[in-house]
Amino acid sequence: MPSLRVSLGYEVEVRGRTREVERRAFDNVLAQAELADELGYEAAWFVEHHFTRGFSHSSAPDLILAAISQRTRRLRLGLGVVLLPFQPPIRTAERVATLDVLSGGRVEFGTGRGASPLEYQAFQRPFEQSRRIWEESLEAVLEIWRADGSPVTIDSPYFQVPGVSVYPRPTQEPHPPVWVASTSLEGYLAAARRGYNLLGMTMLKGLDDVAEDIAAYKRTLAEHGFDPDTRRVALMIPWHVAPTRDEAVQTASDAVLWYIRRQVNLVTPPDYYDARHATHRVLGQLAAGMPPEEALEVLGRHRMVVIDDVAGSRAAVERIREAGATDLLLQAQVGGLAHEHVCNSIKLFKQEVVPG
Repeated sequence: MPSLRVSLGYEVEVRGRTREVERRAFDNVLAQAELADELGYEAAWFVEHHFTRGFSHSSAPDLILAAISQRTRRLRLGLGVVLLPFQPPIRTAERVATLDVLSGGRVEFGTGRGASPLEYQAFQRPFEQSRRIWEESLEAVLEIWRADGSPVTIDSPYFQVPGVSVYPRPTQEPHPPVWVASTSLEGYLAAARRGYNLLGMTMLKGLDDVAEDIAAYKRTLAEHGFDPDTRRVALMIPWHVAPTRDEAVQTASDAVLWYIRRQVNLVTPPDYYDARHATHRVLGQLAAGMPPEEALEVLGRHRMVVIDDVAGSRAAVERIREAGATDLLLQAQVGGLAHEHVCNSIKLFKQEVVPG
């Protein structure tokens, strides 16, 4: 079985209310990306969130990645993800292609529909139609890129492309690799039916259940004529590694629990009820209701997070690989963890957990 590709994954959480804390968080992220490039990480991936203090500082991930593109040589640039329903496909095609040109063809194009009704309300889009808007938007973006500068006409209930040529064109031909983000089996299978790469996470329901979903994703790929061995599956996991487990727990447990509690509320707002998100709510009760030590034990046992030494991290990596993942998005900058600790973890992981 091939080894995992290892990248960094970012939410860009900010703990603190001052503009200085916010600015410093961006400076730290840029420095960490440069370090990742030097150490040989595969990519840096950035989410897109809006309107939530502490979590919505990566509201323009393409701009963060544009800055990183000018500071790195080989690090690939992951949009994880572009929330397609919130802007016209023309703008998505233009901005992602521009990033691909600026970076010399290093973009990974992750897409998704988002899970926050607040975002849909603010952007004035119908949440109940989010999957359909996402599907049509993605097809429109890909059609624009495949047109290679020729005029494109699309008449959708949600947007129009009125016979225009869209520039620039991506450096990668015909376009950057396409990924779909999902936390549900339904979303995994939708990605498989179209042959797209998959972005997932273990934090919401644990690695064993995610492994079952990955297996179903791969079966569905084959059923629809796609070779599962040519498709990639990435899992984003909060992770801190230190020379000893005690040091890892002492350094990162507060930051990780802060993140878990708030991430659950971001994905599933308190006044939002949907049976498809039941596992999210269970995890929220877990993180908020248990004593910290007990919560960390359960989260760690199910590989929802990893806080461990080198040996424990190696075992977790092996388990993730066995679950069917091809890529690990190491969420080292988590919960406002100090820049020094993030860099130490990034270095130790690449030098001793997955060297070479």
